[in-house]
Amino acid sequence: MTKSIQHTVFFPHNPEVVWEYLTTAELIAQWLMPNDFLPIVGHDFQFRSKPKKEIGFDGINYCKVLEVVPHKRLSYSWKTGPGNGEITLDSIVVWTLIPKDNGTELSLVHSGFKEIENSAIFPLMNEGWLSHIKRIDNLINVSKHGATTA
Repeated sequence: MTKSIQHTVFFPHNPEVVWEYLTTAELIAQWLMPNDFLPIVGHDFQFRSKPKKEIGFDGINYCKVLEVVPHKRLSYSWKTGPGNGEITLDSIVVWTLIPKDNGTELSLVHSGFKEIENSAIFPLMNEGWLSHIKRIDNLINVSKHGATTA
C-alpha cells in the first residue's frame, strides 16, 4: 500500500511565470534546493540538501525527467535513501498547472510512499512541500515588484 502527498495552491500569476519556477534550475534552487535540473525528458538530475540520518536520508534525491508539457505538466521520478546506493523511497512527482481567470492553480502529487518503509519521511515531506511551494509566490512578487507578500 502506498500514500501520496497532494497540494494545490493558487498563484495570481500566469502559467508561464509559474512554469519558470518549476523548470529553471537557478529558480528552483531559490524555493526548493540546489539542483542540476533541465526540462528535457530523460534528463537525470539531483536535488541536494542537508542529510538527515535519523530518517535514512543521505541528502541526495536522484531524479529523472519523465514528462514535459510546457506551461501545463511536469513529472519526474524521485528516489532517495540512506546512501551507498540503497533506495528506500522510489516515487514520482507530478506538477499540473491550470490557467484561471486571474492566475494559475498549481497542483502537486508526489506518489509512491510505502506506508511502513517511508513512515518517517512522509510527514516531513508533506509539510515541506507545502512550505516550499508557498515560497514561489514571494519570489515572483520580489522579482516583479521588489516586495514580498505576507
